Formats: sequence, structure tokens, C-alpha cells
Amino acid sequence: MGMHRGRIAFVGAGPGVPALLTLAAVEVLQRADTVLLAHEEQRELLRDLDLGDASVTLMAEGSTLLDHVVDDGLVAVMVDGDPLMDARATALARECTKAGYDIDVIPGIPRKTAMAEFAGVSLSDAQVQLITLHDQVDEDSHWAPEGTLVVIGAASHMPEVERIALASRPSADEPALVTVRAGSTSQTSRGTTVGSIAATVTALAVADDTTVVVVIGRSAGGQERAQLDWFESKPLFGWKVLVPRTQDQAGPLVRRLATYGADTHLVPTIAVEPPRTPQQMDKAVQGIVEGRYQWIAFTSANAVRALREKVISWGLDARVFSGLRLAAVGPATAEALLQWGLKADLLPVEDQSAAGLAAEFPAFDELFDPINRVLVPKADIATDALAHGLVDLGWEVEDVVAYRTVRAAPPPLDTREMIKTGQFDAVVFTSSSTVRNLVGIAGKPHNASVIAVIGPQTAATCREHGLRVDVQAEHPSAIELADALARFAEERRDQLAAKGKPNVRPSLKPRRGRQPAALRRLQENS
Repeated sequence: MGMHRGRIAFVGAGPGVPALLTLAAVEVLQRADTVLLAHEEQRELLRDLDLGDASVTLMAEGSTLLDHVVDDGLVAVMVDGDPLMDARATALARECTKAGYDIDVIPGIPRKTAMAEFAGVSLSDAQVQLITLHDQVDEDSHWAPEGTLVVIGAASHMPEVERIALASRPSADEPALVTVRAGSTSQTSRGTTVGSIAATVTALAVADDTTVVVVIGRSAGGQERAQLDWFESKPLFGWKVLVPRTQDQAGPLVRRLATYGADTHLVPTIAVEPPRTPQQMDKAVQGIVEGRYQWIAFTSANAVRALREKVISWGLDARVFSGLRLAAVGPATAEALLQWGLKADLLPVEDQSAAGLAAEFPAFDELFDPINRVLVPKADIATDALAHGLVDLGWEVEDVVAYRTVRAAPPPLDTREMIKTGQFDAVVFTSSSTVRNLVGIAGKPHNASVIAVIGPQTAATCREHGLRVDVQAEHPSAIELADALARFAEERRDQLAAKGKPNVRPSLKPRRGRQPAALRRLQENS
């Protein structure tokens, strides 16, 4: 059979954690014309990728992979874990080659090993058997009698897992470890024995289709596993952290919090709308085309997006910035420029604010600067700190309103209840406006929640609203804010340990003689 011109790439999606996609997987996904998902949860893996015009499609029941292949196109098929460790993906790859299509295989981190490692289990034994159950097992199944055994299956499979393990292993008292939601910030591990696997899973009260990882053997218990419990011992592991945000501030902060194990919940506090009168922005674009400016200084990612939309509406693209110098107030703004193919010439190192950008901006030099004009697209509520600073440096400033900020709609009722009743372990404020707007649309956070702020001005606004400030970043940046919250959690954990108390999250701490329901459930399942 002749070869077709379409190409199919089987992409290892790893254990389901976005940060564990390989570089090769990201490169193929960004080149693909179509990305096929095996299940809806895989969409989360793509959230931070720029897929261009690629269509992302869930494989419909009854459709075939070949229905999605087009001549000269690249179809990326997402496969959990490592493609050729998956029997179904392997069979599908064979069908494609038989039909005359070229295939690529992008290896991924195997789920069978990664899920055990998230639970702190060493797979360095001489004998390791890895088993994935897609369906109920046969009556006569038998597993390795010694060494480390890793079984992955649905919660509904666990009685069968226990039955076969009892028949295969030497003792019902052999150590076992049960882990649910492995690799997520709600991961839960329970030490048990072979004879109590099913009862342990039942006590965790998970749905029948929840994936469960069972590890049996020496690595599953005792001091060895405790020493390698790297994931669940992260300082913010399992903390529900509320991030009230403007549209351009969430990315770096959320990613940094995730490295500490936090489960972040975003609540938009500001909505962005076009300026009431567009003439200023039209005049600014005309000035860019005519070469009126030496610099454009961006104080937010929203300003970048607003100018980008206006430039595109004129039928222009990024080439219009040729010869201009670009300044960005911080990394999120610089990232917005990069997404447009533009690199910031100036990014403040010390103070990533409008005043900090002015402090590091070069003075106008009539010998070297052919033009003395700076364009500053800004929000309608922005201060004039940058403009005043640039004027003092000898520049002529044209600041134009690029967008308006309005208070966002209130979050859903269940989120408002979580805020008011202290179900968030921490609330992280990145500006004074996020404090004012969150209180305005959702009410004050409960005093059980840890309050973390980016700087002294935000701290002052919190206190004005009757909020206790527990954590303040040493320098006003999203990364340092996340680091400061993690240090606070570590110190809190050490203080509780010194008093002989368990390291319960702030939201689970007993209040005035009563226990939160979530804490009662946690103790019952321990």
C-alpha cells in the first residue's frame, strides 16, 4: 500500500501533570494541525501552550483516528504515560502503519513508574512488576511473589487486586501503600497491608472510577518510604490558595505556587474593556507607523494586548515595531510581548513597578537618541509615576488610555462561601486593587485564612479592610510572594512539630472548640 502524506504522532502525555510534558512533546503539539485527546482531562495539559490555529478535539465515541488525518497535516494523538507502554495506543499505531501512514512516537514519562514515585516509593529493587488494569482481571491471574509490585487500576478493581495479591504474595501482613489522585495537589496516601487494601480504599471514600495506585513490598512502608516522601511533604502541599487577580498577573505566581504543592483557585477581580473613545489609540498607532517614538513603555500585559489588538485592526503586525525600543514593567508584561514575537529591551531588576521602571529607564541623550518621545499605553486608573519619571529624564511622554478596568462580576456562590467560611488556607494579594475588589465582590476572607501580600502598600490596604497580614514578600514580585508563603508554611510546620501537634492546614485548624467537617473526615480516614 502506498504511503499517505499525512503524519500521525503518538505523544506521551506522562502522568497527567503539565510540567512533566517533555520538550519533544511540547514541540510536536505546537506544530500539530490537530490534537486528539483521549479524555477531557488531557485538555488541562495544553493550557499554557501556544497551539496557534490547531484544533483540539476529543476523540468521539465510534470515530476512528484516521477520520482526523488530512494530507500534509500533522495529527498529535495524546496518550497517557508512554505511548508504547499502552496496549491500546500500540494497537492503534499498528493500524496506522498498515493503512500507509507515517507515524512518530514521542516517549512520555510512564504513569506506572511516575505515580509510584509521587507517593515516595523507590523502584530500585532488582525485581519490579508493573501492572495496569483496564478491565476486571482473570480468575487465574498471578503476580510476582517477591520484589516490588505496582498495580494501577480503578477503585472498583481493588477487591480483585487484594484477592490476587493475597494469592500471590507470602503474607497478608506484607506492607502495602494505597495512593489516590497521584501527582495532583489532592494526592492522598495511606499505609496498609496486603490483606486490607480494599478496606483502605473504601475508607478513602473515592468514586469507583478513581485511579488508585497500590504498591506492595518493602518500598511501600517504613522508614525508607518516609525518607522519600518528597511530594506530600512540600511546604504548601494540599493548601487551597485563593489568588484574586487581574488578567495579567496569575501565570508566574500560580506556576511558582504549584512547585510548592499548592492547589490554586483564581478569582478575577478586574475586567478589562476598551477605552470609551478610541481616537487616542488610533493616533498612537499612526504615530508608530510614522516613526514618532523612540520607546514604548508597557506597564501591564493588558496594555500589550490592547495595543496588539489595535495594531491588528489596522491590518498591521509586529513588523510595525521595527526600530523601536520596548520596555516592560515585569516578567508577565515581557511574556505578553514574547507571545507577539517581541523582546523587551528593558526590564527592571529591582522594583518591578511603574516607579521602578522609571528608576531604571535611560535618560534622553540628544547625541544618541534620534527621537525624544516615549509612548505609554496605560489603564484608565493608572498613576502618573512613570510619566513623571520619564519627563524628569528628559523625555517627552505621550500616555494614552489603552483600556479601562472595571470591577469583575462576583465569583460563584460556592466560592464566596469558601472565602467567608475560611475554607481557603491562604489568600494571596498582588495589589491594593485586588484587595478592594475581592472584598467588594465576594466579602472579607475569614480570619482562619493566611493573608499574603506582595508589598507594603498592599499590606496597608489589607489592614484598612480589617485583614490581618501574615506574609509579605521581601521584594514586590510574584515569585518572591510565593516563596515567602512557602517559607511561612515551613516555619508553621516546624512550630507545630515542636509542640507535638499535627501539621494540619490552616483551613482544618479547630476553631473555638469545634472541628471543621473536612478535618473530622481526615481523622476518620487516617
